[in-house]
Amino acid sequence: MTRRLRAVFFDLGGTLFSNRDIPRVNAPALAEAARRLGVEKGFGEVGLAFLQASRQVNEVYMRRSYYLHRDHFHDTYRAFAAMLDRVASDEFVEWFYEAQRKAMTQELVLRDDCIETLDALRERGLVLSIVSNIDDDYLDGMLRNLELKPLFDHWVSSEAAQSCKPDARIFELALERAGCSAGETIFVGDSRVHDIQGAAAVGMPTVLLAEEGGTSHLDDESFEVRPDHVISRLSELIALVDARL
Repeated sequence: MTRRLRAVFFDLGGTLFSNRDIPRVNAPALAEAARRLGVEKGFGEVGLAFLQASRQVNEVYMRRSYYLHRDHFHDTYRAFAAMLDRVASDEFVEWFYEAQRKAMTQELVLRDDCIETLDALRERGLVLSIVSNIDDDYLDGMLRNLELKPLFDHWVSSEAAQSCKPDARIFELALERAGCSAGETIFVGDSRVHDIQGAAAVGMPTVLLAEEGGTSHLDDESFEVRPDHVISRLSELIALVDARL
C-alpha cells in the first residue's frame, strides 16, 4: 500500500539548476588554467581535456562510499594538466580549486520554474530537503547565492554525512532529519547512478529529471535501476505529488 507523501528530497546540481550552465560558469577559470599551464591550444581542445580528466578521476572515486570533493577536484586538475603534457603544482591546484569554487557558488542560476515549484510544494505542507554530493564550502555558498535556504527545511552534504550518493547513509541521514520514512518521501535527481540508484535502494520512490542537452557525465541511460517517474521540467513534479497527497 502506498503511503501518503510527507516529504520531497532534491539533488542540487543538475536538478535545481541545469548542467547546461556549468560549462559557461567554469569557462573563465578553465581558460585561465590553460594560460597558467602555458598551453597554447584552442578552448575546445582544452575543454575536452578537462572533461576526459573528470571522467577518468570519477571512475576511481565512484568506487568509494565517501570522499571529499576537494580531493576529487584536486586529482582532476592534476589529470587535466597531465593530458596537456603539463605538471600541476600544488599552488596551481589550490588556485584552480578556489577559482572554480568561486564561480560555482556565485554565478549559477536556478531553473526558471524552480522557485514556483518549491513554493507550491511548501504550500502543500511537505518537508523539503536537499541531499547533495558536495563539500560544505560549496554547498553553503550555493545555497546562499541561490537564496534557497528559506525554501528548505534542511539540507545534507556528503561531507556532513560522511557518505556520498549512492551510499545509503546520506539518504538515511536526510530521512532522520525529516522525521519521515522512505515510503513517505520522493527523491528527485538527474543522475541514475547517484540519485535514482541510491534513493531506490533505501526504499524511496524516485523521479528522474531528464533535461534534453543537460545530461550529467555522472548519468548513464543504460543503467539497470529505473526511476519510478521521469520529468523534463521541475514543475511537472507538482502533479505527481498531488497524486500522493
